[in-house]
Amino acid sequence: TEKDAGTVRRIVNGTELQQALVDVNVATYAHRGMLGIAITSIHGAALSNHGNANDHHHDKTTTAYVFLYYTQAQTHTGDDITAGKQPLGNRLYRYELNNNKLLNPKLLLELPATPGAIGNGGKVVIGSDNNVYVTIGNVGINGHNTKAQNVQNSSEPDGTSGILRVNQDGQPILPGILGNKFPLNLYYSYGMWNSFGLAFDPVTGILWDTQVGLPFGDEINLVGPGFNSGYNKIDGIWLRGYNIDQTEKQHVVPPLPPNDLVNFGGKGKYHPPQFTWFRKVVPTGITFLNSNKIGNLYENDMFVADALNGNIYHFKLNAQRTGLLLPKGPLADGVVNSSDSLDQIIFGKGFGAITDLKVSPYDGNLYVLTFDQTQGTIYRIVPVNK
Repeated sequence: TEKDAGTVRRIVNGTELQQALVDVNVATYAHRGMLGIAITSIHGAALSNHGNANDHHHDKTTTAYVFLYYTQAQTHTGDDITAGKQPLGNRLYRYELNNNKLLNPKLLLELPATPGAIGNGGKVVIGSDNNVYVTIGNVGINGHNTKAQNVQNSSEPDGTSGILRVNQDGQPILPGILGNKFPLNLYYSYGMWNSFGLAFDPVTGILWDTQVGLPFGDEINLVGPGFNSGYNKIDGIWLRGYNIDQTEKQHVVPPLPPNDLVNFGGKGKYHPPQFTWFRKVVPTGITFLNSNKIGNLYENDMFVADALNGNIYHFKLNAQRTGLLLPKGPLADGVVNSSDSLDQIIFGKGFGAITDLKVSPYDGNLYVLTFDQTQGTIYRIVPVNK
């Protein structure tokens, strides 16, 4: 996907096709644009690392649905702020892939894209239940203030600050986890500032995410149904309401369970992140390497990328795969303070700004999508033969 161009391009056997598969009008300012993509067969099976790596029939161009999440605009506006244009909305569409074109768009979700231009989320994944999961943030630094943002005695959730779930026709999964009234019935989890990473563990089917904190407290979370991540009361493990230096120095952490969070009659449940950085790294892609292509040592382990440092982090999971096995030393508590080194968990570095990680269902290799000021690059991680 190309964020500002509003295009989707396809690479076959290492060669990019000359024509884009689709070209749509997108608003592009800040976090707006062509943001997320997921692919499934028309019969429902996700084209992801849940499937059979030898199942090549998915390569046929007439068997796939392609789900796109983008900030739609009336026309190509370039910088939509200076052009005086407002986006139409953050929208999830389903397309059919046919002869290297994306055809027959079907609007599945229409979500807010104002008042702010950051915090649009946009990650899309297909679950092992064949439903579609989408992240959306707060859409502005102080964009929305509803119960989904843990604002007590406020309005009902409006489709922001959560992970939303629909079937492949765009219908809510009923009964809803938090309630049955639209759009509350869309929410799988809530209370997030923004998220650029979403992945299902191929072994357990459990959902994990990465989240960007504001102004601190980036996170990796295990996401169960009804999970409340704590925004805008908690970032990482730290309470809001204190300046950055004071928060870290005094280690201002919430009581457990935290006070003053919205729980929708006990249906929403908070728990601390599995891993959190105090100083920002902007975590993005998260994936599980369900192959032994780079050795048995890494099989089914978690990999997380960041956009600020260009690092890929490697995590092993516990026997139940409900938590992380962390190295001894300063990171053992799952909290990275400003003075802590990340060397113990860094798998790769020097990539520039990483926007996504994926494991190919066909060759089992790990792929890295990056960008800098001049271009985007796709890397493939392969083992080194010694």
